[in-house]
Amino acid sequence: MGEPGFWEDQERAPKVTAEHARASRKLSVFRELERDVDDLEPLAELAEEDPEIALELDDQIGAVQRRLDELEEERLFSGPYDAGDALVTVNAGAGGTDAQDWAEMVLRMEMRWAEKRGFEVELLEVSPGEEAGIKSATFLAKGENAYGLFNAEKGVHRLVRLSPFDAAHRRQTSFAGVEVSPVVDEIEGLEIDDDDLQVDTYRASGAGGQHVNKTSSAVRITHKPTGIVVQCQNERSQSSNKAEAMTMLRSKLLELEERKRREEIAREKGEAQDVNFGSQIRSYVLHPYQVVKDHRTDHEMGDVNRVLDGDLDGFVRAYLLKAANSGPSGNE
Repeated sequence: MGEPGFWEDQERAPKVTAEHARASRKLSVFRELERDVDDLEPLAELAEEDPEIALELDDQIGAVQRRLDELEEERLFSGPYDAGDALVTVNAGAGGTDAQDWAEMVLRMEMRWAEKRGFEVELLEVSPGEEAGIKSATFLAKGENAYGLFNAEKGVHRLVRLSPFDAAHRRQTSFAGVEVSPVVDEIEGLEIDDDDLQVDTYRASGAGGQHVNKTSSAVRITHKPTGIVVQCQNERSQSSNKAEAMTMLRSKLLELEERKRREEIAREKGEAQDVNFGSQIRSYVLHPYQVVKDHRTDHEMGDVNRVLDGDLDGFVRAYLLKAANSGPSGNE
């Protein structure tokens, strides 16, 4: 940053300063943690003679442990895109109206978790279901390590409950899929040919006042070679929605390339593992008992409502730790 002419490079300067800010913050947290750990030793000596200080020591150790856990979590993000923003898409799977209702519940859970993590959340597109819920929705999570964290949510989420849409109130199993892509300005070595794109405009639906019903501002882009479809309707202008949709398309194309690379690595290693989007990662059981269980780590939680309200840290951390301990991950 001290090099002559550094600030004149408008493309490189923001990236380097952002990287500097991240490194400085991590170093500051680490040094502060070191000082607090050093302070624990004399406090421990005093605690041997004073019960009140002993209680204070327990609180201090707990606080240090929590911050250490947070630093340990950050160590797990080693992929090239882990530190960046995430594009998250939720799709209703098999199960009709129940699945569309479940997809909306998953969308809310993921967005609430993102907000609790301090991310900036922007809902880009929603396709409502016929009777209830959603067919699909996409949101953007902006913040440090958003992609690295949301990678742990990628896959199929399974719900078992008594159906509120069944007159006989029978037990129903529903599925919703979560796709996660890194947000990038450009992909090195990948050109998007205009001839490969089918661009359609339509009237936006949902919130937004009278404007959404009067103009065809929403944009849907189909990438013909891959069949990837993206759409955006959150902006008022068609040009803004198209620009946002192109960003979404680049992200999904990059995720497709990453997925192919992971599959190739798995084949070379002779591993019979499912690295595709279709793998079922977690079950949410509301009947006949209540539990949320992650099938990749066996981490579980009995308070289902708390999980559905966005308390996903335990599941995500367990997955990230397992992925880190099992050797090079698909993100590296």
